[in-house]
Amino acid sequence: MDHLLHMDRTLDELDPPRWALPADATHLVRRLHEMRRVRLGELGPADLRILISQQVALPYVLPLTVHLLLEEPLLDASFYEGDLLLAAVNAPASAWALLPDLIDRLRAVIATLPKAALADLPRGGAEKIAQFLARPEDG
Repeated sequence: MDHLLHMDRTLDELDPPRWALPADATHLVRRLHEMRRVRLGELGPADLRILISQQVALPYVLPLTVHLLLEEPLLDASFYEGDLLLAAVNAPASAWALLPDLIDRLRAVIATLPKAALADLPRGGAEKIAQFLARPEDG
């Protein structure tokens, strides 16, 4: 199944309703609102990391992320090598349950990574990846 559809549409269009910006919005909330108005094909790795971390429109954001991670699993989106991967594996199981083919592909790529590379991930990254790999398929 091709999950990379609608690359010319925005999250506001695909994931209604459009969000109203609160008057007292934080920088992060303003940034999320901005990203929801950007076409999917124009979102970069840092944008995807933020959207996933904030659990915004995961059915649309996770496929884009997996597409990038299949090419470069330890992609440095903003802070360190593997930060996008860690954001993805920390997405709720319920989001991944909608994307069984993608979770299988991501798990296969993770399995090819050297153990040393995973051990070097900060913030308990190796453990989080191990939990993701061990998670039941049904979410």
